[in-house]
Amino acid sequence: MTFHTQILTLYPEMFPGLLGASLAGKALEQGLWSCEAINMRDFATDRHRSVDDTPAGGGAGMVLRADILGKAVDFATDNIAAKIRSSRAQSRDAGDTQGVSTSSQSDEVYPEHVEGLDTNGEAPIIALTPRGTPLTQARVREIASGPGVTLLCGRFEGFDERIFEARDIEEVSIGDYILSGGEVAATVLLDACIRLLPGVMGASSSGDDESFETGLLEYPHYTRPVEWEGRTIPEVLRSGDHAKIAAWRREQAEAITRLRRPDLWERHGGASDRSPSGAQRQKKENGK
Repeated sequence: MTFHTQILTLYPEMFPGLLGASLAGKALEQGLWSCEAINMRDFATDRHRSVDDTPAGGGAGMVLRADILGKAVDFATDNIAAKIRSSRAQSRDAGDTQGVSTSSQSDEVYPEHVEGLDTNGEAPIIALTPRGTPLTQARVREIASGPGVTLLCGRFEGFDERIFEARDIEEVSIGDYILSGGEVAATVLLDACIRLLPGVMGASSSGDDESFETGLLEYPHYTRPVEWEGRTIPEVLRSGDHAKIAAWRREQAEAITRLRRPDLWERHGGASDRSPSGAQRQKKENGK
């Protein structure tokens, strides 16, 4: 099955961009995912192809118009739904040709009611905006487990609020900073999803121990030479004792997370009493 992606943008030439290289690029060539950039200006109604207007109530900048966005989102919704139906039909036909029923297999891979999909089994529509819910690895896995995603890239001062009232659109942020537009954020989200698709990474387990997958930051890595500029690989990693190596890596992951991301550490199971920030300890001492 192909993971279908659509990007609603004012700059379609930015895609696939970085995603056309490395593992994502190879996966794109293999048909493991598809990428279609849709120019929102194609849905404008005036000769200047205007998509924005001045903010109601005054203020600096411009705002993306709800009427233009609505037309673009509606087109994208129908477009990706047709692609998903076609992809599933091709999968079933391929299975029938080989004498194997794939209807149940298709439902297992892309179930109709998995979290992150609506009740019709359609791909979610996500607007990239600084005020959105922070993107997490858990959410990335939910998106990647479905048939695809439509991304709405913001520009100027943002979106007319009525688009979120009128359409089922999820707002997502990739961090607490401001970008020139949502295209870079869309690239980040897609890269995070694509690497999780079956067949993209060489070994399916290669991402299991990475940062955020277990709630901790990743442990340090080493490789040859054993000694470099007077620094040697920790002895435990050269011991051949897999139990000791696993314990060392766990300890290192916990120590790095406590030091660099106390917020993650406090959310990590059983870590509240050992918060390096002292927030939990101080609350207990104050009787709160």
